[in-house]
Order: sequence, then structure tokens, then C-alpha cells
Amino acid sequence: MPLDGLEQLRALLSGARPPPPFAEATGICLTEVAHGQVVFIGEPSRRYYNPQGTVHGGWIAGLLDSAMGCAVHSALRPGQSYTTIDMTTGYVRAVVEDTGALRCEGRLVHMGRRVARAEGKVFDAEGRLVAHGSETCLILEAAPA
Repeated sequence: MPLDGLEQLRALLSGARPPPPFAEATGICLTEVAHGQVVFIGEPSRRYYNPQGTVHGGWIAGLLDSAMGCAVHSALRPGQSYTTIDMTTGYVRAVVEDTGALRCEGRLVHMGRRVARAEGKVFDAEGRLVAHGSETCLILEAAPA
């Protein structure tokens, strides 16, 4: 029997399912999951630096996209999937390797039949806001067998 989205994420969190390759490549990992809410931790590194010597905004956007997308994922019924159709990101402060681990909280705002909305916030170790975003996802139904 297929798992719903929350069960799938709990299997990732428990280690029953392996993390996606993206997690290893980016230093981003899921640490908490509930219906409509997830938390990821991201470890900034020099390998993500841009030419200005700070962590590239794309890495931070990837952290936000992971959290917001998984907040949607946590509300999927068995056989459903989703894809991101738009995303906005606002940056509040620069991140460097010495910033330390970042906590990214994703929260489901709306779950419709075809469209879902989520928002996310990234905080540094001192609880200061680093970035925030919102995302719209298209809900996809599995093709009948």
C-alpha cells in the first residue's frame, strides 16, 4: 500500500528510507516533521561561496525550497506528488561558513485540490532571521493503473 506524504517523510527521518543525493551534496537535512510543518538544518560551507565571499543565495534558496516543498509533501495523500511552480525568496543577512548551522522552518499555508502554498523562514544559531520565502506547488495525481 502506498504511503502518504507524512509517512514518506517520517521514513526519511527515521532512516528507513535513504536521504536523496541532494541532501548529501548540499549539507541540508530534514530534522523534524509533522503534518504541514518541517524543519531542515543546513550547514553553510566555503564550497557554496559566491565571488563576494559569502554563501550563494541559491544555496539558501535550496534550503528554503526543501522546507517549503516538504511542508506541502507532508500533506499529500497516497499516490499524490507535487512540483514547485513558483517561489519567492527574500534575503535579510549574509551567510558565511562561520555563521554556523541554519535552521529552516517550512509551513503549509494552504492545501487545495490542485494547488498548495507554503512559506519558510531561515534562522541562524542566534535565532536571527536570515531569509524568508513563499512557494506555490502544483498537486499531481498518480495516473490510474
